[in-house]
Amino acid sequence: MGNIEESRLDRALNSMSHRGPDGSGVFTATYNDHRVVLFHRRLAILDLDKRSSQPFKLGGHVLSYNGEIYNYIEIRKELESLGHSFLTTSDTEVLAAALFQWGEGALDRLEGMWAFAWYDKSTGRLLLSRDRFGEKPLYLFEHRGEVYFASEIKGLEALTGDRFQVNQNQLLRYMVNGYKSLNKTAETFYLGVRELPSGTNLWFSPSEPKQEKRYWRYRLAVDERLSFQDAVEAVREALIRAVTIRLRSDVSLAFCQSGGIDSNSLISIAAKQLNQDVRSYTIVNTDERYEESEMVEAMKKHLPIRNTSVHLSKNNFLENLKAMVKQHDSPVCTVSYYVHMQLMRAMSDDGCKVTISGTGADELFTGYYDHHNFYLYDVSSNDKLFNKSIGAWRQHLSSIVRNPFLKDPELYLKNPDFRKHLYLNNEIYSSWLKVNWTEEFTELNYGVPMLRNRMLNELFEETVPPILLEDDMNAMSTSMENRSPFLDRNLFETAFSIPSRHLIQDGKSKAVLREAMRGIVPDVVLDNRRKVGFNAPMNDVLDTSQDRVVGELLSDSPIYDLVNREKIEELLKKERLENSESKFLFNFVNSKFFMESANE
Repeated sequence: MGNIEESRLDRALNSMSHRGPDGSGVFTATYNDHRVVLFHRRLAILDLDKRSSQPFKLGGHVLSYNGEIYNYIEIRKELESLGHSFLTTSDTEVLAAALFQWGEGALDRLEGMWAFAWYDKSTGRLLLSRDRFGEKPLYLFEHRGEVYFASEIKGLEALTGDRFQVNQNQLLRYMVNGYKSLNKTAETFYLGVRELPSGTNLWFSPSEPKQEKRYWRYRLAVDERLSFQDAVEAVREALIRAVTIRLRSDVSLAFCQSGGIDSNSLISIAAKQLNQDVRSYTIVNTDERYEESEMVEAMKKHLPIRNTSVHLSKNNFLENLKAMVKQHDSPVCTVSYYVHMQLMRAMSDDGCKVTISGTGADELFTGYYDHHNFYLYDVSSNDKLFNKSIGAWRQHLSSIVRNPFLKDPELYLKNPDFRKHLYLNNEIYSSWLKVNWTEEFTELNYGVPMLRNRMLNELFEETVPPILLEDDMNAMSTSMENRSPFLDRNLFETAFSIPSRHLIQDGKSKAVLREAMRGIVPDVVLDNRRKVGFNAPMNDVLDTSQDRVVGELLSDSPIYDLVNREKIEELLKKERLENSESKFLFNFVNSKFFMESANE
């Protein structure tokens, strides 16, 4: 919503071509001297015909939309019963018709992911909306009465014709505290740029002040009477439904596959329950701590899946990471998402257009090792349950947990700072800075027991939001769409209705999910306690024995206005890095490349 020169609009369209290589469109309008420009790049997934191209016009309204409405078939039938007729078979037309029929009330009917702009030509009002979990990004920049919005920051820069300034505070937050701290503020890596929060609508009107409000507030209703078996059956039903509607596509799709429960639950449901032809992609790791080929092979024997192995290499790591940082307009949150990018490229090279991921399962079903510790805290007043649970931890998990903070649950619980592991060793790394910066760990209090409170913070504040951004940026940079079946509203409400006592049993996390998938996923996968995922140590991707690599990392850079070069040099000389050192080094390398890119 502003005065955009034609050349800037062209640059914006070109800057986002990877997000939509199948077409583009522009809509312009003026209402009482207020100019509106909507543009769109199309990645065709449903109804590949150009009749479904955007911006999409219907009933005096215009829609520009990125995402997918998975239950569009059901909503279409409801709208047809109200007298609507349709010219396409796309979810875009269904969304436009739903908004026309119900206005903002349509959002409560939607199961999907979206970032959209909906313009009313008769009133000049514009609605911006973002999905419940924030699967689709939506960035905003407001300046001198003009409002710019886009799916990526590079699009905003092209529209404004400006280069945004680096937000040093956010960069230090990422480098020292890690990615889990990033969403605890409205800031982004650029000054003046913000994300529209998930589950939020923002109205602009020529005659009224802007209005921003949440349209969805999750309801927590734990049913303490719910039996373990009833919980298992409810989760099985909800997850099968979530997968079913997310397989709707007119183009080829593929699954990210690790050796864990999450991805293999999705794959098994698709192949066994829904008789889908399943393609999957797996990272092959040379470090045995992260190697999961045994579990993947078990899946291949169990189901007729077509699996492709992608081998990690140290070759061109710095060059590839530098390109990723530039593409993302930000540092990459963890080395896992460098690994994830290799999967996306392999899928895209093979012609896939949709990728299915297990994001959100850990936060719904207690997938992290420290969830055991929070669970123990919650049951500590029940001596029988506490002793049984801590015994199971020591018997089954203590030997495979890598984080030293979590090794002894009792010491962990007695330590008043026991959640400090959620950030890096920030006291150490903040002392490596040339600037005075520190920030303590904080979390929201949702008024629920500690385990649930931790899971909600992860889901809406810490872990899932930055991971969803990486999912989207990696997939869309290769012109693919990422879908996350675990981030389904009904599945979320089902999972958070389950009493905490059912979530962890006999030292096993994800107890309900494991049993819900019994008979669908091979037992050898369900009974495996190791957690790896798409992970790799820095040693697998960064070769610090090469003078060229060390020289690149120690070369003059704006980052050394913030960080002591000598500390980085000491780190690079170490033969083996501790876990927190490895994470900090990855954050530092990303920050270096980000600052260099921003100063080009």
